Amino acid sequence: MSTSAVETSRGGLAVTGEQYTISAGPYRAVVTEVGAGLRELTHDDEPLVLSHGEDEVAPAAFGQLLIPWPNRVDQGRYTWDGEEHVLDVNEPEFDCAIHGLVRWATWREVERAPDRVSLATRLLGSPGYPFRLDVTAEYAVHETHGLTVTVTAGNHGRAAAPYGHGAHPYLSVGEPIDECVVQIPGDRYLPVNDRMIPPGPPRPVEGTGYDLRRGRKLGPLEIDRAFTDLHRDDTGRAWVHLSGVNRRTSFWLDRTHPWLEVYTADNVPPELRRKGLGVEPMTCPPNAFVNGVDLVRLEPGASHTGSWGILAG
Repeated sequence: MSTSAVETSRGGLAVTGEQYTISAGPYRAVVTEVGAGLRELTHDDEPLVLSHGEDEVAPAAFGQLLIPWPNRVDQGRYTWDGEEHVLDVNEPEFDCAIHGLVRWATWREVERAPDRVSLATRLLGSPGYPFRLDVTAEYAVHETHGLTVTVTAGNHGRAAAPYGHGAHPYLSVGEPIDECVVQIPGDRYLPVNDRMIPPGPPRPVEGTGYDLRRGRKLGPLEIDRAFTDLHRDDTGRAWVHLSGVNRRTSFWLDRTHPWLEVYTADNVPPELRRKGLGVEPMTCPPNAFVNGVDLVRLEPGASHTGSWGILAG
């Protein structure tokens, strides 16, 4: 079955809604109705990402899509075309609005096949974001190339909208990341203040603990930073590699994502702490709604598409 209304052990239906299972060769993925989130991804039944139960609210943004902004907006306040907007602050400890508006929304099925599923949601105007977007997320698995995720947002409203997107998978090789070799392709990283807001421009990674361009053992290093100036291959993809004793999990992001947030899972449920590496492809950096850096201006009738993926090896 490629989709099912999962019943929990207590009866009734799962809190994450429909479970869309897709597979090809050794790859299998499960995507949820809530948020179009990536709940599971395996290769030969070995996990490639940290997962959660179908009757469990996604902890620490596991596998969620971050739309229409990734990361944070300082105090939830920004100005767009001369008008000030105020978003709900859903991260009170830092006084920020975080990770967009669709990760708890209901997404409907648009199209599905054994190896792919497309889900969509309509984001209508709300306080702080009085714009209209139609968003589609396609998840596809291939027996050789693994998982590819493609997100498209179209502005069907009457006014230009500020837009950015991201995602929040945690790579896994089935062991704590401290003993793993991590390779991150960024030449620069973005410093942040004690509220996780960048006070200035990116800095070179050279000579810092954030220089993992050639790959090295992570050890106790804690990271929760955005990287940019990403090294890319001939296809335009930038790659992150997490290598354990017995296997490696790799992640790529296309050119529509000039930013990559890396998070060493230090503030997640204790049993999952530092068991996976958060890799977040972003079209814009933290606080882009305020500073405008790489923020997409989505005009009426326009659309924006970006892709990323995960594979074993």
